[in-house]
Amino acid sequence: MADENQELRKVGLKVTLPRIKILQMLESAEQHHMSAEDVYKSLIEQGDDVGLATVYRVLTQFETAGLVVRHNFDGGHSVFEVARGEHHDHMVDIDSGTVIEFHNDEIEALQRKIAADHGYELTDHSLVLYVKPLKK
Repeated sequence: MADENQELRKVGLKVTLPRIKILQMLESAEQHHMSAEDVYKSLIEQGDDVGLATVYRVLTQFETAGLVVRHNFDGGHSVFEVARGEHHDHMVDIDSGTVIEFHNDEIEALQRKIAADHGYELTDHSLVLYVKPLKK
């Protein structure tokens, strides 16, 4: 819990029990990408008394502070993941909704080249591949 307290203070957020619980949930979750509803349900299952509105408010505060990154994959709902500082892209299984993280140096280099070919420097990007399992 000391780590979470420090992280919250470092980004200028007051240390509160809901913030600590939500940050712990995101950092320890097997599923790296959680919706506000996923976080809420997990907290309720643990016996924590945190309202859904509080979860939304805290996640938005975390996003503003740079603690989490919000993704809006097709399907209409936002998911959040802890901002760990290393860049990665995503694949979304259109059948199950599973989100797969990956990094590929060739794709990264090609994106920089494409931007340069058009007279630009790439400063950031988001790549999401929507996939389905291969038929066997």
